[in-house]
Amino acid sequence: MRRPLQSPALVNAFYDSVRPEQRDTAQVIHKAILSVAPHLRPEVKWGNLCFMNDNDNVMAIVLYKMHAHLQIFNGVMLVKEFPELEGAGKGMRHIKTRYRQPVNEQLVRELTLGCLQAWNRPTPRWA
Repeated sequence: MRRPLQSPALVNAFYDSVRPEQRDTAQVIHKAILSVAPHLRPEVKWGNLCFMNDNDNVMAIVLYKMHAHLQIFNGVMLVKEFPELEGAGKGMRHIKTRYRQPVNEQLVRELTLGCLQAWNRPTPRWA
């Protein structure tokens, strides 16, 4: 079943609904992602800002009280290349950014590119 595209107004409403420090951090991460992957489509899912590649969830910005996570849905495939990734479990990993601290935009761009390249890799037999 085809899913209707979300309007940019919904993404803007997402930003309007968060605190100023959350908005600033999330917008810097958002711009860094789209600077290297402009084809990714932002959508609001589960109350978070997700970035979609076709119909695949690629990344998400998740806002907490004191920090923001950039979640990488296939992050387990990137752990060797990016030791900064945190988390445990089947596939998802994240990096944490505290509000009012500078965002490591270069790391976000590199993670975005690595994430997209990992989607194109064949899935290991053990996965």
